[in-house]
Amino acid sequence: MRVLIVEDCVVLAEGMRDAFARRHIHADLAHSVLDAEIMLRTTGYVMAILDLGLPDEDGLHLLRRLRAEHRSEPVLIVSGRSALEARVEGLAAGADDYIVKPFHFDELHARVQAVLRRDTRSDGQRIVAGNLSLDPATREFRTGDRMLDLSVREGELLELLMRRFDHVVPKRMLEDQLFGSGDVLGSNAVEVYVHRVRKRLETEGVALAVQTVRGVGYMLGRA
Repeated sequence: MRVLIVEDCVVLAEGMRDAFARRHIHADLAHSVLDAEIMLRTTGYVMAILDLGLPDEDGLHLLRRLRAEHRSEPVLIVSGRSALEARVEGLAAGADDYIVKPFHFDELHARVQAVLRRDTRSDGQRIVAGNLSLDPATREFRTGDRMLDLSVREGELLELLMRRFDHVVPKRMLEDQLFGSGDVLGSNAVEVYVHRVRKRLETEGVALAVQTVRGVGYMLGRA
């Protein structure tokens, strides 16, 4: 799971990123509206955490543009604007929640989870591909009555492939989702995790296979 933190205070943004990482949530950082717009258009995020007082533009303008474009990513505003009018304006502009600075990270994390539970794309319904299923709420992969033992990143890769079962997922998309748009990667970083997931599926007798589509990406299909 990857979120975008749009916050111009570098210390706060990095602190939030590190705290999310300890909870196995990957976060990319944008310090301006311009950077945020570029990242939202090139990388898939389950949600954005948005400050309003950004150096190049008010964060509300970004939020309104996203909603005008029918972009449905959940947005949680984190702002020092504590007045009732500011909170109402943010929610009316299309935010899914609003939290006032300063805040305790445990509360932010709980609100992120609550927003994602409400989001129809992360509503806890099981994702099924062949004889493999995933419960997004518990992060449990099961085949029959057996649970697969996967690392966090292996699970993220398999979830991405399951969500597009029988469709090709471009390698670049997998890189962005698994490692972040700003990470420096080895040339075979994705291949390493694809190999591990393939071995897991074979070992557990899952009737699925990760197929390589040369020059494009990977596809999860029936073995």
